Amino acid sequence: MNNLSVNPTKTTPQISFNADSGVLEVSGQSYPESAVEFYQPIMDWLNQFFSNSTKQVELNFKLNYFNTSSSKCILNILRLFEKAHAEGKPVKVNWYHHEADEQMQETGEEFAEHLTMPFKVISFK
Repeated sequence: MNNLSVNPTKTTPQISFNADSGVLEVSGQSYPESAVEFYQPIMDWLNQFFSNSTKQVELNFKLNYFNTSSSKCILNILRLFEKAHAEGKPVKVNWYHHEADEQMQETGEEFAEHLTMPFKVISFK
């Protein structure tokens, strides 16, 4: 399977999904004009990846801002990971936030409350 790489723009995050290592990263800002349009190829890639892989998958969110429509898309990604976890696939999610960004920390904690898969909220300087 091919890796997925999307360069960041002013309004969209960098996407770096490595199919071989199973390390997936979403970083930057996310407030595209159409979040569904931006995130659909990512969802398609993840669906294909999970249907063909049993390896450990680690998803790292390193976002410093996202809007409401992006939040819904992120939640859909997390639901896809939760489904994979329920099917016995080894997945984990790391939600990184700057130590001074309480809003992003709280958002990660709120996501974690609704999930059963391994989900860590990690602060950095």
